[in-house]
Amino acid sequence: MSDQQDRILRLFMEEAKEHLDTLENGLVDLKSTMKDPESLQEMFRAAHSVKGGAAMLGLDSIKTTAHRLEDCFKILKDGPVKQVDQTAESLFLKGVDTLKDLVQRMSGPFGLRNEEGEKLVQQIMPAFAQLETHLNNLVLGKVAAVAAKSGSSGAAPTVSTTNFTASVMVLLKEMLQVFKAKESAATRQQLSDLCVRLYKLGTGIESWQSLVKTARVAIANPKNSYKVLAPLIIKELKDAGDLVQGEKVKAIAPSKNLLLLAAPPQVATAARVPATAPASESIALPAEPKAVVKLLLKTFNKKQLSEIAKLLIHAIKSAP
Repeated sequence: MSDQQDRILRLFMEEAKEHLDTLENGLVDLKSTMKDPESLQEMFRAAHSVKGGAAMLGLDSIKTTAHRLEDCFKILKDGPVKQVDQTAESLFLKGVDTLKDLVQRMSGPFGLRNEEGEKLVQQIMPAFAQLETHLNNLVLGKVAAVAAKSGSSGAAPTVSTTNFTASVMVLLKEMLQVFKAKESAATRQQLSDLCVRLYKLGTGIESWQSLVKTARVAIANPKNSYKVLAPLIIKELKDAGDLVQGEKVKAIAPSKNLLLLAAPPQVATAARVPATAPASESIALPAEPKAVVKLLLKTFNKKQLSEIAKLLIHAIKSAP
C-alpha cells in the first residue's frame, strides 16, 4: 500500500469514527432524537457519509452495513413515526455496533479482511430485516396496538438478569480506572462510551437505562469534577445492578444529587442556591422559559422531572 493510500484510509477511519459517535449518541436516547428533525437528519447524513467513503475505497462490508442503516434512518426521517420503542432502539444499536466493529478491524495488523467483513455482514442482515419490518409497522401504527395489549397487565419487561451484577461490575471497574485518569475531553468520551455499554447491557429495563442516561449527561458536563462524579455514579450504578439482579427494577431511580449534576446549568444552579443567599445572588430566569421547559422534557423522564420540580419548589420557598 502506498503512503497516499494509507493516508486516505486513515482519514476515512477518523471521519468514520466521528460519524459513529454521532450515530451512537443519537441512538442512546432515540425517543428524544426523534423530536429533533435536525438531529435525525444528522444521523442519516452520518450513515450516508460512511457509505459513500467506503464505496470509494472498495470496502464492501462497511458500505453494505452503512447503506442498510441509511435505509432504516430514511424510514424514520420520511415516515410519520411519532414515537419509537425499545425494540427499534436496540436493533439500531446492533447495526451501529457491527459498523463500529468493521471500522475498528481496519486498524488491526491485517486490516479488514474480506472474509471477516462478509461474515459480520451476514450476521447482522437478519437484524436489519427485522428493524426495517418493525419500523414499517410503526409507520402503519401496528406496533402501538400490540404494545397496548401486551402492556395492559402492567407486568415488568422480561429480560435476562442472570449474572447482571457481575457484568455491571466489569464495566464499573473500567469506569473507575478512567475516573482516576486526568480530566479531559478524551477521558469524558471514554466514560460516555462505557455508559453506552451499560445502557445496552440493560436492554428492556427502562428504569436502568434512565439511570444510565442521567449518569451520562452528568459526565458530559465539564463543570462536574471526577472527584464528585466517581463515587456517586459508581455507587448508584452498582446498587441499581443489584436491584436488577434481585428483580426489583421498579426501585431503580437516580438520586437527587445525580439529578442536580445532570440538570441544565440554570436549573442546577438555582437548586443549589442556599437559603441564606442575598438577593444579589438570585438566579434570573432565562429570556425564553419555554426553551428551558423543552430542554427539560427532552433530557429527563417524568419521575426525574418530578424530583427536579420538588427541588425548585423548595429553593423558591427557601428564598428570602
